[in-house]
Amino acid sequence: MWGGVAGRARREERGAAAVEFALVVPFLLLILFGIISYGFMLSVRQSISQAAGEGARAAAVTLVDAKKKDAAIAAIDGALSYGLSCDGVNLVRDGETIGTCTVSGLQGCDDGATCVTVSIKYFYRDHPIVPSILGLGEVMPEVLEYTTIARVS
Repeated sequence: MWGGVAGRARREERGAAAVEFALVVPFLLLILFGIISYGFMLSVRQSISQAAGEGARAAAVTLVDAKKKDAAIAAIDGALSYGLSCDGVNLVRDGETIGTCTVSGLQGCDDGATCVTVSIKYFYRDHPIVPSILGLGEVMPEVLEYTTIARVS
């Protein structure tokens, strides 16, 4: 009585559920890894934004003009994460150049005051923090870039 038609139908449904699960899981994993990859990219973008702001701020408050660039680079290095660093010209990770990092000399602002400009550019698609899985790298931005201008006087 228990092993009749009803028991067979339940076994077939269990098999169908397993097939449906196998068909859906790859898409769910793709979405999950996409969310994780995009989250890391946004975190790197925030780190670059913060580093540019900190570098410009450090240069603006340093009193000796000859030390402004060094102060900016030190502040940038302190704010960057994920093993990124700035050598004053290049953005570097693990000894490899992955972008640019520039601190301009003192220059005039639009209103005639003196300003310092910090610009950081990271070629993210070529050097992602998280390895590209199943073509997810193609939907990431090619370049992460941020520029900050701080008024010195």
